[in-house]
Amino acid sequence: MSDAFAQSRPHPWHGLDIGPDAPQTVRAYIEMTPFDLVKYEIDKETGYLSLDRPLRASSQLPALYGFIPRTYCGDRVGGLMEGSTEGDGDPLDICVFSERAVTRAEIILNARVIGGVPMLDDGEADDKIIAVLEKDGAWGDITDISEFPKILVERVQHYFLTYKQIPGKANTVHIGEAYGRTHAETVIKASMADYTELGKTVCV
Repeated sequence: MSDAFAQSRPHPWHGLDIGPDAPQTVRAYIEMTPFDLVKYEIDKETGYLSLDRPLRASSQLPALYGFIPRTYCGDRVGGLMEGSTEGDGDPLDICVFSERAVTRAEIILNARVIGGVPMLDDGEADDKIIAVLEKDGAWGDITDISEFPKILVERVQHYFLTYKQIPGKANTVHIGEAYGRTHAETVIKASMADYTELGKTVCV
């Protein structure tokens, strides 16, 4: 691969900007849509979308799912969650709700942060930020998770509680009560600081 070609496409994690209005509004890179039945995720080395595994559970992803560029879940993020030993070492995850169906992944969008769900995965903090698509016709005016339909938040919690479950094996995932915009912004700031400190050195 030539250097010119490699530089023509920025790495979604490191090469995209988080946005000028973070942590209130952030840029999100979408890896999966509610229509996907297999797990896609970014390949950390190349920046391309890769197929990780088929999903075992029958529950449907309730929102667009991806991550916030130039964030990293390290010690600062881990220190915000009770019971965690550290962050999970990945960019900060985000679920983005849109009234209109978005059927393709590997896109970028602007999302207004309204809250989040704390997820503890085998002792590691793996927060799921909840946001709404900026300028969305149905959800665009919402500013906090307290204004959002509770059933949609419950679907996020249920999906991430069950999507890794394997029959006959103990579930190491624990999902806590959803938190509001203020704490979500604190988590995002912590992930930005973790990324600034560690940068690309531990992100591949």
